[in-house]
Amino acid sequence: MAHDTQSGQKSASVISFQDFKRLKQEGQDPRLPARVTVSSEQEAEWAYRSKILAMDKVELLEEMVRYQEERSRRTRHDPAEIIQGQHLFEALEKAAETQELRALARSYRRHLELELREHRKAPGGHN
Repeated sequence: MAHDTQSGQKSASVISFQDFKRLKQEGQDPRLPARVTVSSEQEAEWAYRSKILAMDKVELLEEMVRYQEERSRRTRHDPAEIIQGQHLFEALEKAAETQELRALARSYRRHLELELREHRKAPGGHN
């Protein structure tokens, strides 16, 4: 790490010449941040969140109905589904024009937070 004389702090963007050469040999651009490995579950979560953030209010309400119908068909809910619901109801809460819808979305989002916490506490749950 190099020392930045203006701020007096160390800069994390400086790498050794040896690391630079190694990255070049591996075909990576040393000026770019290291590649991050992301699980397919994480990718799916980000894709769903992106989808939700691109929706207008009517689409969010339609997605809420679809989500609720899908949940009612299942007896067990996996963490990925619960997290998707959290993203959905957070977006609904922010987009809500009425106090009632905002309160409903907030309440359901909190319910999903508790459900996820309980799922993670259970034997075999993920932390």
